[in-house]
Amino acid sequence: MRKIVAITYVSLDGVMQGPGGPDEDRSGGFALGGWTVPFWDEMMGGLLTGLIEGAFDLLLGRRTYDLWAGYWPQNADNRIGRKFDAATKYVMTRGAPDLGWVRSQRIAGDAAQGVADLKAGAGPDLHVWGSGDALQSLIATGLVDEYRTWIFPVLLGDGKRLFRPGLPATSLALTGSQVSTTGVLINTYRPDGPARTGAVTSAADDGS
Repeated sequence: MRKIVAITYVSLDGVMQGPGGPDEDRSGGFALGGWTVPFWDEMMGGLLTGLIEGAFDLLLGRRTYDLWAGYWPQNADNRIGRKFDAATKYVMTRGAPDLGWVRSQRIAGDAAQGVADLKAGAGPDLHVWGSGDALQSLIATGLVDEYRTWIFPVLLGDGKRLFRPGLPATSLALTGSQVSTTGVLINTYRPDGPARTGAVTSAADDGS
């Protein structure tokens, strides 16, 4: 079985929209695209390089696929570009687009079922970058095995969130954590069952 890894840049208030540039995603009037750029440092670049060194395929929503297909094929001499170009790109889309980027395949029909079938087969891990809208169905159906979440010290107010209202209440276990020189917190989580609750008790209540 393959593992699905969601790799996401988020602001401290949970926004994941348009991290890489002003025109990446202006939907809903979002005007703060490129908010990750001022925080990037050498350590983060090294982590990104390490992240793509292993074998993986890509699982992308249509918007992210179109954005990347317009950029990475022209930058295939870049180390990241070479890895993305060589990976199989599985695209979650309701339409029937022309997927011109080499090694691209459409997941037809119900995206969650299609991804579940893909996950059950043989092959390398599936990396989900961005793809916020498509990612919601994967989270809702419990298909994500690992969250690699880069939390940037900025508040954006409005924008698309990684975890949106209506998703199932879930506990997460922290399996790794690093901090960049600019205060970016790079955490790795895995789902750890339903959200757990309890009650705070005072020292008098527990007999101490």
